[in-house]
Amino acid sequence: MIGLVALRLICLIVYRLVGWVVLLGRSESDKDVEILVLRHQVAVLRRKSGRPRMCWADRALIVALVGRLPSGRRIGLLVTPATILRWHRRLVARRWTINARPGRPAIPSGLRTLTVRLATENPTWGYRRVQGELAGLGY
Repeated sequence: MIGLVALRLICLIVYRLVGWVVLLGRSESDKDVEILVLRHQVAVLRRKSGRPRMCWADRALIVALVGRLPSGRRIGLLVTPATILRWHRRLVARRWTINARPGRPAIPSGLRTLTVRLATENPTWGYRRVQGELAGLGY
């Protein structure tokens, strides 16, 4: 039993030493980015108990910082790569579907009434003259 505990302790010490050696080989900017990501995750987790909810600013910050992390360091994050891709798909879908109604925009009823009135009161005018008169009125 004591031998098993000693073996586990030795394994943990070796694991930590290897982690420190790897950390020494990384650049300062990689370390800074990882620290920023971890601090932001802690801030998100402190906001609420239970499942953390992220606002759009949290998502934008995490996506921007995670892109700079090495792929091996992305494992312990709050969000998975699939989650980041889902956020991106939603953002693109929302961007391209906001004004996706087919056809021309609706003409205001007052403008329609004015156009019909101009055309009926002046039967010799063509559509270009009616259009010119509307343009002169500021429509």
